[in-house]
Amino acid sequence: MSLEIKELRKAFGKTQALDGMDFTVHPGEVYGFVGSNGAGKTTTMRIILGILNADTGDVLNNGKALTFADRQHFGYMPEERGLYPKMKVGEQLIYFAKLHGLSDADARKAMEYWTERLGVHMRRGDEVQALSLGNQQRVQLAAALVHDPSILVLDEPFSGLDPLAVTDMSAVLREKAASGATVVFSSHQLDLVERLCDRVGIASLGKIAAEGTIDHLRESGSDVVIEIEAPDAVATANALRQLGLSPDSGSHRVVRAKLPADMDDQEVLHAALSAGPVHSFTRVRPSLTDLFGSIVQIPAPQPAEDHKKSRFSLFGGKK
Repeated sequence: MSLEIKELRKAFGKTQALDGMDFTVHPGEVYGFVGSNGAGKTTTMRIILGILNADTGDVLNNGKALTFADRQHFGYMPEERGLYPKMKVGEQLIYFAKLHGLSDADARKAMEYWTERLGVHMRRGDEVQALSLGNQQRVQLAAALVHDPSILVLDEPFSGLDPLAVTDMSAVLREKAASGATVVFSSHQLDLVERLCDRVGIASLGKIAAEGTIDHLRESGSDVVIEIEAPDAVATANALRQLGLSPDSGSHRVVRAKLPADMDDQEVLHAALSAGPVHSFTRVRPSLTDLFGSIVQIPAPQPAEDHKKSRFSLFGGKK
């Protein structure tokens, strides 16, 4: 099931939270949805789940408008975690599975599988509030997966997790995508997004500012950075300044510089060699963090409506 976000617009008072948000996530794909605070990520996800209504625009499933029945096949992990704190882990997961239409027997099997898979099987009889925050997050992911959804929408699923839990969750998301599910998640952990995702959408000021694979984003959206290792970094840096560059000496032997699009690498190398020996001359591949910094615009502070910490259930009901 493909998930298509078409020209969503949403205002909170005078603040335009979404201003033409538009992207598509395909079956079998892990899509990273990133952006600064206030870029519109959570608002978009709430519209996808039917928690909020868009002012204009559409959310489509395989080209058709979403229905309540479609959303029964969604798995949602909200930013403000939606578990019942005084309900036992196992009972809660069975309850959520049955809400999605599973029989008693199938709901219990699914609960047993996902608590085992996510490492919380020993806590099935405990109330959620007795668990550590990391284990609560594992249970929250189990709640999003327990009905075998075809589309997963996860808002900051890795927030606050230890490295082992991050590895476990990453493996689960890749497995779901490999089985044909559509997976979209938001995260501020850009190194993780870079490793895990097939494609990335970078949101800025309520719309997608750049989108594609990491390699595509590198080719289309970032300055070329050259790193030169030389015995005399000061002399090398001075030679690059003669070309109009603004080199940064990261150490006494390494110089880095951004190149304009029309400058030839060889011109820079010749300038560096004119200052003395060069031990290495390398094009630096920008990370997603580098790309993000070159693309994103920081939004103005949001009004109270966009910052309220309301709690939502997995099915869109406000608690």
